Amino acid sequence: MTFATKLTVVRLVLVPVFAFLAICYGLGTAAGTPNETLRWAAFWVFVTAAVTDGIDGWIARRFNQVSELGAFLDPIADKALVLSALLILTFFDWGVEGWRIPLWFAALVVLRDSVILAGIRVMWSARKKVKIRPHWTGKVCTFFLFVVLGWVMLRVTEISPVYPCAFAAVFILLSMAQYIRQGMRIMRGAGGEEQESERERD
Repeated sequence: MTFATKLTVVRLVLVPVFAFLAICYGLGTAAGTPNETLRWAAFWVFVTAAVTDGIDGWIARRFNQVSELGAFLDPIADKALVLSALLILTFFDWGVEGWRIPLWFAALVVLRDSVILAGIRVMWSARKKVKIRPHWTGKVCTFFLFVVLGWVMLRVTEISPVYPCAFAAVFILLSMAQYIRQGMRIMRGAGGEEQESERERD
């Protein structure tokens, strides 16, 4: 197992740690006895896990440590971290009543990921070659998604989470539209030739 893959495994291990701390803080907030130590612990565990996402990818490319196991685990670790944070911060208040991610935003993120997975499944069933490539809309979408999560966890109370969520939603829709467009182009490929998808990897 390469060092880059070990970092990915560490990220996977940190996901349940973050979820436990975040849920405990949310339950304490609901009971009127929030433990700020839990909030900060959850935040730093999340930051540590998020940082390993960039580091393991850089190490894999820089030192030629790309592996099939790492390529398989990396997107799983990414989605597990983001979706666990998204759902916890949607269903638990992290401050004054209502200080959470709006339900519509969480539903939009889940819809986007569901559309991407469904599209890949359709292309596989049609025996099309699906090669995952980065796209700028996916990168920007991921960046603003992390901004939203940090906004709620850090309790930037001067501005409601609704506003950064609305801004991030624009890029979520753009990235989803980009994937749909690429998927349709592949499915219309003349003569059944295999073509490559430019689906964003985020």
